[in-house]
Amino acid sequence: MEREQATGTLTGWAVGTPGPIVEGPLVRVQREVPSPGPGDLLLSVEACGVCRTDLHLAEGDLRPHRPSTVPGHEIVGRVAAVGESVTGFQVGDRAGGAWLRSTCGHCRNCRTGRENLCPASRYTGWDADGGFADTALVPADYAYRLPEDQDAAVLAPLLCAGIIGYRALRRSALPPGGRLGIYGFGASAHLAAQIALAEGATVHVLTRSARARELATDLGASSVAGAYDRPPEPLDSAILFAPVGDLVPVALEALDSSGTLAIAGIHLTDIPVLNYRRHLFEERNLRSVTSNTRQDGREFLDTAARIGIRVTVSPYPLSRADQALRDLAADRVSGAAVLVPG
Repeated sequence: MEREQATGTLTGWAVGTPGPIVEGPLVRVQREVPSPGPGDLLLSVEACGVCRTDLHLAEGDLRPHRPSTVPGHEIVGRVAAVGESVTGFQVGDRAGGAWLRSTCGHCRNCRTGRENLCPASRYTGWDADGGFADTALVPADYAYRLPEDQDAAVLAPLLCAGIIGYRALRRSALPPGGRLGIYGFGASAHLAAQIALAEGATVHVLTRSARARELATDLGASSVAGAYDRPPEPLDSAILFAPVGDLVPVALEALDSSGTLAIAGIHLTDIPVLNYRRHLFEERNLRSVTSNTRQDGREFLDTAARIGIRVTVSPYPLSRADQALRDLAADRVSGAAVLVPG
């Protein structure tokens, strides 16, 4: 397929000088719409989810990889143009762009199904401009086909919150019919909880947000409590979604023997000193979660469709991306914040 040239002006937001979100690190930008290179899709953005990683980038918790980058990596859009050598997509198709943008394809990790650990991996909205704009480039080999009959704003959070929550759930080694504790209950947690419930787990949610506790109850959690509270029974598995290192010993102490805690975030504040007998003895396990593979994405999207996953969204116009991040930082978002251009 011949390469198609793009024309026009891209409107969106970029990270200027990283700093506290209340100080306005996001700045409005207008740029020439990029033309798709070999293997690229140019998407006309229909919606882009707002991830806590975007907040970490804006505030400088994650070191910028390049200046003035457009954040956003939960992109739903229509293919406006395709680059050379693209197969499987054509103009007008709906496609999704996610966090994992590219890998080398030949290192030991890539060859053994662990492309999320590729040392040359690159990420949308960190290494290249993302979806906090009305137009975005994504590599076709890392894009997902998405349903034509669903609201773009509902699909957007699936592309990171959903996928990374799915990987975190699998990393937590939850046994069939097991007892799962979820610490923090935002965009990713409310999707992972639904998969666990559909698979027969008992889910206990521990979060500081009253609004999140209401959502957890509505989705079927067996108990809801404060983030530092003790769940009503020992846990087989736990997932820490809140980027709060102080909660690591709290969650470990809530595990039954041989239980596993998976930490889902890309950023975590410092973990306090652990007591071996209280927190790790009896073969308790502590695991991190690093990005995801494309196979994780495909499995999650198939699972979400099969169980009819319910996505709770708080939509914002693209013009209020800065407010969306401020609300996320202050725990004022129910479910997932989503930007909608135009």
